[in-house]
Order: sequence, then structure tokens, then C-alpha cells
Amino acid sequence: MKYLVIFLFISSFTLLSCNDPKDREEFNIEEASITSIINAYKTGLISCEFLVSEYLARIEKYDQSTGLNSIVLVNPDAIKIAREKDSILRENKPLPPLFGIPFIVKDNYNTAGLQTAAGSMAMKGFEPETDSWIVKKIKDAGAIVLAKSNMAEWAFSPMVTISSIAGETRNPYNLDYVPAGSSGGSAAAVAANFGTAGLGTDTGNSIRGPSSHNALVGFRTTLGLVSRAGIVPLYLRNDVGGPMCRTVEDATIILDIIAGYDPDDPLTLASDQHIPDSYLNYLDPDGLKGSRIGVCSDILRRGIDPEIELLFNKAISDLRDNGASLIEDISIDNFDQLSRGHWAAAFNYDLKNYLQKQGNDVPVKSLDEVIEAGNYSTYIEDNLFYHQNNPGNPAENNPPSLDVFSDPGRIAFRKAIEEKMDELNLDALIYPSWSYPPARIGKFEEYRGDNSQIISPHTGQPAFTVPMGYTKNMLPAGLQFLGRMFDEATLIKLTYSYEQATKHRQAPEKFSME
Repeated sequence: MKYLVIFLFISSFTLLSCNDPKDREEFNIEEASITSIINAYKTGLISCEFLVSEYLARIEKYDQSTGLNSIVLVNPDAIKIAREKDSILRENKPLPPLFGIPFIVKDNYNTAGLQTAAGSMAMKGFEPETDSWIVKKIKDAGAIVLAKSNMAEWAFSPMVTISSIAGETRNPYNLDYVPAGSSGGSAAAVAANFGTAGLGTDTGNSIRGPSSHNALVGFRTTLGLVSRAGIVPLYLRNDVGGPMCRTVEDATIILDIIAGYDPDDPLTLASDQHIPDSYLNYLDPDGLKGSRIGVCSDILRRGIDPEIELLFNKAISDLRDNGASLIEDISIDNFDQLSRGHWAAAFNYDLKNYLQKQGNDVPVKSLDEVIEAGNYSTYIEDNLFYHQNNPGNPAENNPPSLDVFSDPGRIAFRKAIEEKMDELNLDALIYPSWSYPPARIGKFEEYRGDNSQIISPHTGQPAFTVPMGYTKNMLPAGLQFLGRMFDEATLIKLTYSYEQATKHRQAPEKFSME
């Protein structure tokens, strides 16, 4: 069984005994934000044990019975940790910013003492000795790792979330559709209110794509702003870890905590002098006033579904109505040429480096051993063999495939975009995160319109997605904002203002407590 018997016993007991029943009546866990939870702790409205128990009850009630299948495992120590937090609450001391906030963490983040398998049966049972940088930072800020979420195995798929360790995750808004990949488990779980906030990773699409499909806010930050240390890599030269949340404010609170230099990820040296005192200062409901936003025609001309086009046009109108100047039909010179040829076969090399750092208890030491084990999902077989045949360091390619600050092609692509933004005095470019609605489960051929992979993974620029409405069958769609390097502050201001003006986020009806 996916959930430990001991957890079932503990959670059943605590749900009966941990708090006064009035807590359940006065505090609504659905759509609860970080700030509302912290305030509820401070006022004594709820305890941490109550909150954790409520989330665990939702996972137990809904995740398997509906077929959502977003969770790989729950933390068997979650109730114990919550009780420890409650003892701190009784001391009436100042609380750190994520105190008692339950997180859903993607299965490729190292979590000390908690299985980290990257969706692979080959890694089943592996419990890292230390946390990844991001997990350590949120724990230091008071967070609780409530559960590990399902993912596309080894993060290979942007379209689906299927793993050999947990099967397929579905979209909570319509279970006949995919949640996208590879962070679909985090997205589906947070959307269904199984935790307060989530962590995902984004190599090309995998924070923003699932966030868009699940009516969430997803931040892909500037490459070099947040450490990737302790995350199972896909292509390290593109990988970013970050928040997947129900609100811009929640994502911003998390970014404030995880941004900064980490000696174990040298790329983060680039963040020096680029981080404000607090990103929270940019949560301005009037942030669109006086802004200049460009509509990226290079993305739109690739094709768009009529329903997504209607939502996008409405988003443009909403941006204008809230004080932004919209400059339409923005085209980057030589866009097609500049956007090509940036992917490099880095998985074999990067995975080996990661595995060699994990000590003697890691079940496999190389991609060859993963393939030899043979218990992988069939849909990733071609990926595995392709990367097995490309074992070298991509920096030794001819020409070399380098990081975002060294690779001439990536620099040229970024320069062309930022020069166009400078020329027109633009704060951001916008486009739909997906130009087509989610595909149906089992229909790989319906995967279309993934716009997240085209620009920011290669240029290194930050790109945030926020909900912009729903198509038929109650399927969410996202609006993406692309900014200049290390200008997360401006994107926060714009996305927060748009979010507050439109309030598109709705909880999926199927996952409301009776």
C-alpha cells in the first residue's frame, strides 16, 4: 500500500483528538494561504497538528479514490513534527515566515530521511542523508515536508506525469485530462488543496506547464538566482527549482527564502547584488499602472486554439483596464534562428555526477545501471537509450554547450530579446503558457502548444505563469510573463496586480470536503 499502516493509525487518532471541533468549523483549509495560516496560528484559531491532520485527511480521502494519484508518499513523521511546532507556538515567540506550513515536494528533491526516487523504481527506497538547498531553506524557515509528489519519471516528459514508482497523475479539474509534466504531482496536489504550497522543477516547462494546467502560479526564476544543489538533474544547464502555489503572494514568500548564493551551485554567484531586501515589497495591487507590456507575436504565430485565444485577448483587455499599456505584435529579429539548437544531451553526465554525491546507499550509480534494472516506464525508453549513447560532458561538445552566462548562442538569444524590450521600454513580454488546452489521458498525440520551452530555458530569463481563466470542460489556462534577467521584482508586481484584478483561481469542485 502507498500509505504506511502506521500513518493511517496515527492520522485517524489525531483527527479525533488533536483539536477542538470548533477549529474545523472556523478555519477553512481549502485555498488557505501562508499568511492566513500564520495568522491563525498566532491567534490560536488552529494548531499545527490540526492543520497537518486536515491535509493528511484530504490526501487519504481523495488522492487514490478519485484516481488523481498525485502523492508518492506522505511523511510518516508529519504529525510528530507538527506537535513539535505546537510546543514552539506555546512559547509565544516570533514565528519564522514558513512556520508550520505543509509543503508538497516533488520526488526529485533530496529530502533527508524521506524517499527521493525521481519517479524511478530503480531509486526505490533511497533516503538521502541531507536535504537539497531549497528544502533546507524552507525547513529553516519553519516549513514541514508533508509529502513527496509524483512526477514524470526522471522528469523526461513535459506532457504527462507518469512514473514507474507511482503510475499516472490526473488533472484535478477534469480527471480525463493530463496535469502536464514533469511536476504534475506537485501541481495537482496543491490545486486539490493537499498542502499549502508546492515545489517543482523546470528544465523547459515543468513548473510553468503544470501550473498553467492546474490554475496555479508557477515561478521559473532567473538561472543563477536559486540553487539546484540536491535536486536530481535533467539538464543542469537549464534546470531551475521553485514554487508552485495558489497565489502570487505565496510564491513570493517562498522566493524570498530560497533566493541567494549557495557554494554548492556556483551558478548562483551570478545572483550577487541582484536580490532586493525583500521581494514582498513588490506585491502591489496597482502594479500594472504605468507599466508597458509587449505581446510576443513570435509565440502566437505558432498557432493557438480559439478558446485560448479568447482568454488571451481577455487578459490583454484586463491588463489595459488596470493601467498597463499593451504593445502588440512584438517580434524579435531572427527569432526562429536564435531560438534553435540550444538543447544538449546532458542527462547521462549530470545524473552520474548527482548519483556519485549520494553516498553508498544510493541503489544505482549510473544511467547504465538504471537501464539494466529494467523496471522503468515504457514511454521513457527512447529517452534512456538516447542519453545512454550520449554520455559525455556537454561542455565538451563541438561547439560546447555551456551555461547561460557563457554560451554564445544563449547570450545572443537573450540579448536580442532584452534589446527589443529596451528599445520599446517594455517591463515584460506576455504569451499563453499553453496555446492549446490539456490533452486527454492516454492521448499523447494531443500534446500541443507548449510555449514555456521556447525562450526562458535557453536565455535564462525569469518567466512566471498565472491563471487567466478556463476553457470548456473546466480546464485551466495560464498567462505567462517573461522578464529581464534578475528582474523578478517587476514580474511579481505585474503578476500580482493582474491576479488581484481578475481572481481567476478556483478550487477544483471534485475535491471539496463534504
